[in-house]
Amino acid sequence: MLSAMAGWGPAMVSTTPATRAPATADPGPLRPPWSARALIAAGLLVAAVAVTWLTFWWIGLSPASLAAGLDDTARLLRRMWPPDLPRAGDVAWMIVETLLIAVAGTGLAALASVPLAFVAARTHKGPRRLRPPARAVIVLTRAVPTLAFAILFVRIFGLGPLAGALAVAVHSVGMIAKLLTDAVEEADPVPAEAARACGAGEVQVAVSSVLPRVFPALAGIVLYRLDINIRASAVLGVVGAGGIGVALQTALGSLNYHRAAGIICVIVVLVLLLELLSVTVRRTVLRPTVRRRTASRTSRRDLVGRDTGAAGRTAGDTTGTAALPGGRAPHDVGWDRGRVLRVAGAIATGVVFLVSLWSLDPDPGRLSGAWPNLRAVLTGMWPPAFSGDLLMAVLESLLMALGAAAVGAACGLVLALLTAVNTTPWRPLSAMVRVLLVVVRGIPDLVYALLFVAALGLGPYAGFLALWISSTALAAKFFADSLEQLDPLPHEALTSVGARRWQAFAAGIWPQFVPSFTGNGLFVADLALRESVVLGIAGAGGVGYLMQESIATLRYDTTAAIVIAIAVVVYAIETLARIARRHLL
Repeated sequence: MLSAMAGWGPAMVSTTPATRAPATADPGPLRPPWSARALIAAGLLVAAVAVTWLTFWWIGLSPASLAAGLDDTARLLRRMWPPDLPRAGDVAWMIVETLLIAVAGTGLAALASVPLAFVAARTHKGPRRLRPPARAVIVLTRAVPTLAFAILFVRIFGLGPLAGALAVAVHSVGMIAKLLTDAVEEADPVPAEAARACGAGEVQVAVSSVLPRVFPALAGIVLYRLDINIRASAVLGVVGAGGIGVALQTALGSLNYHRAAGIICVIVVLVLLLELLSVTVRRTVLRPTVRRRTASRTSRRDLVGRDTGAAGRTAGDTTGTAALPGGRAPHDVGWDRGRVLRVAGAIATGVVFLVSLWSLDPDPGRLSGAWPNLRAVLTGMWPPAFSGDLLMAVLESLLMALGAAAVGAACGLVLALLTAVNTTPWRPLSAMVRVLLVVVRGIPDLVYALLFVAALGLGPYAGFLALWISSTALAAKFFADSLEQLDPLPHEALTSVGARRWQAFAAGIWPQFVPSFTGNGLFVADLALRESVVLGIAGAGGVGYLMQESIATLRYDTTAAIVIAIAVVVYAIETLARIARRHLL
């Protein structure tokens, strides 16, 4: 047998070439098939490059002009040094007024957003004919920037914090109502259906079964929006809507650059401190809610387990212990430390909100006197007057925003690679870059625009540079967070087999990071488009300057056309970004 097997070996080897399948041609290097995700990503990259080139051509940006512009800006900054801080009393009052504007506007927006969100939600069983108008209001208020509303309300109600608070409130309704609508639609429908089965009306269902479940989400949304509104309120005074921005506009208008630098320093410190406070409040208010809900679910599971075990033990023995342990009576609300703190916090919030409303000087005579102005604005807005100049201004804002977002995403990627802990070449460098990004993000975009306009003159060049800086800082923050959340195993595996740093990044990190890079880049472009309208008000190009001029000259039909154009463009960009993120993420 062994000899037979030995004889088979050579025979089998010799016959293998005859029985082997015919050789095929070398297919070459393997390439991944083209998918919808790859096509969309490639299309977005090509579009970003094309828009950036068109923006550079439109505003006349070149290496020589950029160097000259930076040199002029450096000379302006030298003229602003050293900063001249206002008196402590003046600074305190301006800061308090800014905070009160933000609190009053956010509170009014929260009160208006709750019924609007329920009407707009698809799960709400109220009159369906009200749903399209409610959604239209949410879209319109979210698309038009706060400063644009401030210009209108200053014209209607006059100078002062009342116009600023109303502008903050109207714009905030769009975000708060939109996010609250999503929370209402995602809430568990069983309690609402049970309430309806018992004969409750839709208002009773919303108040008793849906609102308590979405209240933690509402609290988080309002806190986040308050943080945004404080930043916005710091510059509303540029158009006369109260707050610390009035002092900044006065200083720049009088060429008192030392005082302007001092006010900018106050704004930056205020924004940074409030950002730290906002993060602390969200951690202390929202995370305990999550822990309580988790603990409640755990206790219910333990209770069910004890109940089942007790039932099993007492099935044959009626002398067993009770299935449920003793506790408080059903009518005892349990005024423990947590409940006392929550009630005290709610009362304090209500008091602060009422004080902020009273600080707006809501004089009935002043409000009634504003009615003729409001009627003149509304009647003068119809029909809207579209023109070629308006369309060119909208195109200029669009090019500024998209070009600055594209360049900012590229620069932000470099800073993110230096910041993220899994890509930075040196940990101390990461800490320094993080501090720099926090400071840069703390300065509002309009402040950058005012500085560049003072250094370079009116036009889109100043607006592009302002958006470039803010987009870079924002993109770097988003990209660094995304890089640190990636799966580290591919990068570590490549590094362990001797791959170089750039090889490990290209093969282990970048393929995972592409969807986040695209999604966050689109979000930065969306924000830049909204801000480009605001920068035009300071003379930094775009449609904002045309809007301010139309209100000053009482051409409200042009104002209406500008508002419609802004809303359409912003909503179109937002829709395209949402579709792209859906296919990429």
